[in-house]
Amino acid sequence: MAETIQAIRGMNDILPVEGASWQFFEKVTREWLAAYGYNQIRMPIVESTHLFIRGVGEHTDIVEKEMYAFEDSLNGEKLTLRPEGTAGCVRACIEHGLLYNQTQRLWYTGPMFRHERPQKGRYRQFHQLGVEAFGFATPDVDAEMIVMLADLWPRLGLSGMCLELNSLGNMDERSAHRAELIKYLEGYIDILDEDGKRRLYTNPLRVLDTKNPALQAMAENAPQLMDFLGEESKSHFEAVKALLDDAGIAYKLNSRLVRGLDYYNRTVFEWTTTQLGAQGTVAAGGRYDGLVEQLGGKPCPAVGFAIGIERIMLLLEANEVAIPAQQADVYVIHQGEAAARNAFSVARQLRAAGLNVIYHGGSASFKSQFKKADQSGARFAVVIGGGEVEAQTANLKTLTGELQGAQQTLAQDQLAQAIARI
Repeated sequence: MAETIQAIRGMNDILPVEGASWQFFEKVTREWLAAYGYNQIRMPIVESTHLFIRGVGEHTDIVEKEMYAFEDSLNGEKLTLRPEGTAGCVRACIEHGLLYNQTQRLWYTGPMFRHERPQKGRYRQFHQLGVEAFGFATPDVDAEMIVMLADLWPRLGLSGMCLELNSLGNMDERSAHRAELIKYLEGYIDILDEDGKRRLYTNPLRVLDTKNPALQAMAENAPQLMDFLGEESKSHFEAVKALLDDAGIAYKLNSRLVRGLDYYNRTVFEWTTTQLGAQGTVAAGGRYDGLVEQLGGKPCPAVGFAIGIERIMLLLEANEVAIPAQQADVYVIHQGEAAARNAFSVARQLRAAGLNVIYHGGSASFKSQFKKADQSGARFAVVIGGGEVEAQTANLKTLTGELQGAQQTLAQDQLAQAIARI
């Protein structure tokens, strides 16, 4: 017996029974994004490894430990399965001149890849919806992105989402804070865990993001980045908060919120939930004004966020959101060779009239086909036998609703109109 081949650990199949929830999310978010004036962009799944080293940050966990990087066997080029979408979106905008003297509101969706320990809500292949706005330096767009997400949760039927907010300032302010933070952390080097020691000189802000209970007091008393912000950064952050206050959106200031990517500056935010255990971040983002220039473009302010779609799927289930069923309108049943050919044509006519139609493939008894029709969830069955072929008629039977069991014989070219009337 041949060995059974299974999916790679942490890379999951999305089965038909789950499809309705994914399609519900996709439909809701497309309408939501259109309401805010965002247009779709599609980027490759594979990018140059150098893009993520420069864009995400050489000393981030993503680049150091989590990327699926490999060498092209044909030309030796170093390639990576994308671990996030922003760097690729920026690369595409620069390459195709989308940022030259213009603003852009863009979104994308698809799989991302990170080599980490799989657990509920955290997978090696996972899906994100990313939203990016380019060319806007003012705090109103930061606030609008946060408001967008606040508007999305009720559209999806989700509740209990909490907003955490922070400002990382500009590069000079971060550098001054970084120097003081390293000096402070060096005094605790004996109690730092391995992650803390590794990050001390490369990414000290991430040391404060520790989940280690033994390091919480040290992290709480560390120098606060907010104390190093200049007037311009403070003014920007105050304007964001004022707009959120005007919108009636509650938030919690979290001075230890830093995000795991180096490109962020000024506003950063996370929408979290307590319904998913340790994987409580559902959407996150912030401003990244220096990334376009860092990747070879002209200076361009930018802000964006990403939503973890698998975590949304878990929340839809936890909130018992009623998902619209994906089912057929009509199931076409037939008996005999001539009836099968005729029914095949009738099914096409009904689809042309805008109906969703399942044609029963192959031959089976009427009883067996009616059982399949009931299982399909279709509201109507169209039944064609030898007599119906001769007369160019069909039996229309209602399978669900108040008229369940009712049936009538109709001319085949009248079926679509009769179904519409019912």
